[in-house]
Order: sequence, then structure tokens, then C-alpha cells
Amino acid sequence: MFSLQGLITFLQEVRLEARRVNWPTRKEVLQNSLLVIGITLATALFLGGVDFLFVQVLERFIF
Repeated sequence: MFSLQGLITFLQEVRLEARRVNWPTRKEVLQNSLLVIGITLATALFLGGVDFLFVQVLERFIF
């Protein structure tokens, strides 16, 4: 079973580890977020274009 002392020890260790984390700066977070948004938009545009071309080809040759 769980003990109160074990829980307290666990939480103390979590707090200690959280202090050791190398957190990104605000600028790094903003740059990485914009990069992810840009890549996502580019991928969406590419896939939308491919889908549009496939629909056009299917309508022209099959339907």
C-alpha cells in the first residue's frame, strides 16, 4: 500500500527534478511554436492541393 511518507518523498523528488529541467526561454518557445504552425500550414496546403488535383483527374477521366 501507499504510505504518507512515501508520497511526501515522491513529491519532494519531483520538485527537485523539476528544478533541474532546462526550461526553454520565451523566445525559444515562440520560435518553435511558429515553426510548428508554419510546417502544419504548409503540409495542409500541400495535401489540399494534391486532393484537389486527384478530384479533378477523377472527374475528368472517370465520371
